[in-house]
Amino acid sequence: MQKGGFKLSKWHYVLFVFLGGCSYGILSTFVKLAYAAGFTVKEVTGGQYLIGSLIIWIIVLMTKKHKTSKNQAIKLLLSGIPFGLTGVFYYQSLQTLHASLAIIFLFQYIWIGSLLEMIFYKTKPSKEKLLSIGILLAGSLLAAGITSETSIHISWQGIAWGLLAALTFATFIFLSGTVGHNTEPLLKSALLSTGGLIIVFIIFPPVYLVDVPVLIGVTQYGLILGIFGAVLPPLLFSIGMPKVGPGLGTILTASELPVAVLMSALILNEYVGVWQWFGVALILGGIMVSNVKIFKVRNYSNLNW
Repeated sequence: MQKGGFKLSKWHYVLFVFLGGCSYGILSTFVKLAYAAGFTVKEVTGGQYLIGSLIIWIIVLMTKKHKTSKNQAIKLLLSGIPFGLTGVFYYQSLQTLHASLAIIFLFQYIWIGSLLEMIFYKTKPSKEKLLSIGILLAGSLLAAGITSETSIHISWQGIAWGLLAALTFATFIFLSGTVGHNTEPLLKSALLSTGGLIIVFIIFPPVYLVDVPVLIGVTQYGLILGIFGAVLPPLLFSIGMPKVGPGLGTILTASELPVAVLMSALILNEYVGVWQWFGVALILGGIMVSNVKIFKVRNYSNLNW
């Protein structure tokens, strides 16, 4: 890819996907703040996808004309469904599970993503990838602070929501790397976000939009959640995923958890122990292990859906 004479290398695409994962790590902190302010799951989720979709479409309309076929547009809208469902499921799990447990179940998307790659691409994961997944899962247990819990409340309903979020997130990451290769990233991101918005509004009809005080109050959270949850991830994934592949891409998005830990410490003033920081270091190490053979990573852009 050539941009103004500057050639993007494989490492640049890796960075885009890594930053997309970092964006997701910011969300949990502001979701907690929104809940503490008295807003519900449907208001927080709806605000995120509505404001995010509006922002990305405004950017699309302000830039040069973007075109795609009707067939590709429909596929991208449908691919946005797991994107919207991830927000719904994960935010539901946070209602009934301790945050440290909820994120552990969400983190299962790492091996689910590699499983999807193996099923659809008929490729076995490399030793480096398997080692990386093992390190990431071990690091997630430590980074989420589960070792510091003396008493953990288990909600089977919360577990189900968390695992559903993991499945839909892995599916979204997979689709963002395989659908709409010929669509410009900005337009692709807008269509993915719109697909997410539609499914969120189907599940949670936006009746709160007629309640002006609620709409004004949730906007301050929806703006941040929209930018980091509905604008940046699909845009960055649209650019990077086709080049790094969904298997490696899924591992790179593990950057979400270290950012979540850092944000909770800085903004929520939550205590982060030594073992949690060690878990963060393990996750970053696992991401590095997955990139040992980065230049041998296959270009997945030849699989057009």
